[in-house]
Amino acid sequence: MADIARIIETHGKSFIVELDEGRRYIATARKKKTDYAVGDRVEVGLINEEQAVIEKVLPRSSLLYRSDEWREKLIAANVTQIVVVLAAVPSFYEELLSRCLVAAEDADIRALILLNKADLPETAAAHEVLAPYHRLGYPLLELSAKQDVAPLWPYLAGQLSVFVGQSGMGKSTLVNALLPEAKVRTNEISLALDSGKHTTTHATLYRLPNGGELIDSPGLQEFGMRHLPADRLAPLFPEFRPYIGQCRFHNCRHDREPNCALIAALARGEILPQRLNLLRKLRQECGV
Repeated sequence: MADIARIIETHGKSFIVELDEGRRYIATARKKKTDYAVGDRVEVGLINEEQAVIEKVLPRSSLLYRSDEWREKLIAANVTQIVVVLAAVPSFYEELLSRCLVAAEDADIRALILLNKADLPETAAAHEVLAPYHRLGYPLLELSAKQDVAPLWPYLAGQLSVFVGQSGMGKSTLVNALLPEAKVRTNEISLALDSGKHTTTHATLYRLPNGGELIDSPGLQEFGMRHLPADRLAPLFPEFRPYIGQCRFHNCRHDREPNCALIAALARGEILPQRLNLLRKLRQECGV
């Protein structure tokens, strides 16, 4: 009879799994199957006191993943919240944030925008960039991981959260502040390149003292979503939903078509141009 375990670390083609009673094993996938993610509950066969083999994955309540024209990359499974970690230095990609929010809508999970390094003078300008997303209904939390992470605890309580964001935003520093025993390796930021060095090379699940759990994931530079059908995209933008079905053409691409409800809403200042541009870009990535 197979044992039930949960994947708590991924290392390429090998995994660390943990049984319900807490015993951990190094596991490999049967038949070179590697489409498993941290947070997955799986059936495993125990080989010895240290090794196991993953037989199959159990049904997921949610799955975060990204895709491009070549492959899909799983981020985390069964999470209830995505925490998009940003900072003013190095500069963040607003489109990456927006893509993460679309992915959260698609997975039907909560999203939190966390603006780290709030002590920096550049944070005020970053806040202005993020304010429209807060007005869309997404919580926005500002803090400095090196000073005080207490404001973050209420958001993590009772949730299985995953930290996502570009390298250099301070995800590992946040984990270190929340769980000093984790000793997550951090590196200095390369200001000359205006980007962070990759420090987290694999995803890891941590248990939090408040009953919640946290997955720290490697830094992202892009978030492709070619797996999403074009006709499912517009509803994943909450501010677009009131206009869906009001276009002249039922298959409107919201590009140059006459009597497009979204183009009219843009002209009235009711939606953000960068959000409509992202919708158009996502449709193009789908080949539509």
